Amino acid sequence: MKALILCAGKGTRLRPLTLTNAKPLIPIANKPTIMYSIEKIKESGISDIGIVVSPENIEAFQRVLGDGSSLDIKITYIIQEKPQGLAHAVKVAKDFLNNEDFLMFLGDNLVHFDLKSFIKKFEQSEYESYILLTPVENPWDFGIALIEDSKVVKVVEKPKVPPSNLAIVGVYIFTPLIFEAIDHLSPSWRGEYEITDAIQWLIDNSKNVGAHIIEGWWKDTGKPEDLIEANRKILSELKEMQIEGEIREDSLIQGNVVIGKNTKIINSIIRGPAIVGDNTTISNSYIGPYTSIGDGVYISSSEIEHSIILNDANILNIPIRIESSVIGENANIISIERKPHSIKLILGDYSHIQIPK
Repeated sequence: MKALILCAGKGTRLRPLTLTNAKPLIPIANKPTIMYSIEKIKESGISDIGIVVSPENIEAFQRVLGDGSSLDIKITYIIQEKPQGLAHAVKVAKDFLNNEDFLMFLGDNLVHFDLKSFIKKFEQSEYESYILLTPVENPWDFGIALIEDSKVVKVVEKPKVPPSNLAIVGVYIFTPLIFEAIDHLSPSWRGEYEITDAIQWLIDNSKNVGAHIIEGWWKDTGKPEDLIEANRKILSELKEMQIEGEIREDSLIQGNVVIGKNTKIINSIIRGPAIVGDNTTISNSYIGPYTSIGDGVYISSSEIEHSIILNDANILNIPIRIESSVIGENANIISIERKPHSIKLILGDYSHIQIPK
């Protein structure tokens, strides 16, 4: 069985972060989001992975993942010229999939689940499609499935009146029959070829569609608050303290904290769970729980908690605590003493900033 990861979307809900980076490459706990999916796929025994990318982001993926050899997998990049929906992304991967059953992941999903058992149940069944579901409190925001007698009898994309609270997680297994279903599709009201419509075609044509309901955590990292929550969940699984950097001048490290190589912690407090990358300097500062700090970051005289700080950012002399925030690569946040008191901002499109009174 091969695996397919869909990564060609523009990630508009994560702008401005996605103006310079592909959504699945944004780090969570200092690791690109897509790496968590790749690790799950590899653990399941699949090593031949196709990644559907756009012409704009293929170079970024190649730069981060290469051909997969460093990860002991084989990666094939498949270009989706225009974002025409998930079903269209599957269609452009038809040659790669070579008329075989395949596992499909959405590139921005995190799933805490054993894929081996999922694949085994599919192989022991007569399903044409097997999907993961999980209960959600806001079903109108997701593709939703209705189950009767252990079979999926209806799926619908973001319904105004949801038939159930079971959301389609973004992990699927299909047989090659899915291509026949896709060939019968018309664009949805969004102008896209929906994978939910393809699954519904299978159901309408008396094909077996099964589902497995998971209770473990799952996250669609489509919005900044989702990134922060996923970061919190992953950091909460840190089991021990790992310090490769240098701790100086009465600094205090508490809890499960990872500190990278050539990093200096000077007269600061770090309370875990937290992770700090390589070649970073933190001085006269407080880093609270559930914070990820990337490589090459400089933080001085500031407090940060429950946040994600990406590579090469600078945060200096901030008088109030930064929390529940995502700070992009090479960002600069600096407080300076001057009168009249004013704020000087250079913000990209779709930026979001909150200033306390």
